Amino acid sequence: MTDTPIPPAPPSRLRRTWDSDLFWSFRNAPVAMASSFVVIVLILGAVLAPLIAPHDPFSPGTLNLMNGFTPPGQANAMTGDMFLLGTDDQGRDVFSTILYGMRISLFVGFSAVLLAMVLGVTLGLLAGYVGGWTETIIMRVADVQLTFPAILVAMLIFGIAKGITPPEYRDEMAIWVLILAIGLSDWVQFARVVRGATLVEKNKEYIQAARLIGRTPFSIMLRHILPNVLNPVLVIATISLALAIIAEATLSFLGVGAPPTKPSLGTLIRIGQEFMFSGEWWILIFPAATLLALALSINLLGDWLRDALNPRLR
Repeated sequence: MTDTPIPPAPPSRLRRTWDSDLFWSFRNAPVAMASSFVVIVLILGAVLAPLIAPHDPFSPGTLNLMNGFTPPGQANAMTGDMFLLGTDDQGRDVFSTILYGMRISLFVGFSAVLLAMVLGVTLGLLAGYVGGWTETIIMRVADVQLTFPAILVAMLIFGIAKGITPPEYRDEMAIWVLILAIGLSDWVQFARVVRGATLVEKNKEYIQAARLIGRTPFSIMLRHILPNVLNPVLVIATISLALAIIAEATLSFLGVGAPPTKPSLGTLIRIGQEFMFSGEWWILIFPAATLLALALSINLLGDWLRDALNPRLR
């Protein structure tokens, strides 16, 4: 009498995820792996800035004007203090200002993309599923907004929102106004993509079956259509994050973004360019290189994600 062989245990969820097409594509994409490493390092540096940064650059009690314009890796001639990436005109450690500045840039970028995604996906679902005048109004507004550059729309919204904010609250609300301006200038691409995908999905048999069993339009859009249009939304959100960070830096560079009390990478670049031709190159170069590395890495991840989620390229 032979023993019955014991069937092998099914693979764990973690193993199935690791063996999925998406992670296989990631493991075989050196550019995506390098980009994700850079993004993770920069995000961790921003999140852990209070623990990593040698100084708090925004605390007046820690500043020493005698340390101003100290070159990178060299001891200050008056105080003897040494700074990894040098100091700016106020004696602030450039390395610390970059870590704290990234916190503002990343917070604004993530929040603005989240706002644009929620608004765009909601309007895109309504336009695609409901149709009629709802679709016409939403898409004509989107078409009008597309005729203007996004940065000009963001500047217009920022100016209007800041103008109606009481003067005593402007510095406190500047970051939230910046998020609102960038988010409202970037919802159109989400809406257009989701509307197109919804027009395709709503005529399929499973949507017809959902209607027959009495599902409400809200339930159909939320439970059936939305999960099937998320792939392009995730790709757009990843690429939009890089664009939102650049938009925030642009607005701050122009002096209409983050307040001086909470400078972002764009504000640091604006400060640094004033001293570029006087020999203090490090005040500009290091924040600009950080912004470039962050935006480029996120953009490369978005390009990889677009290809990895495209079934025609698998």
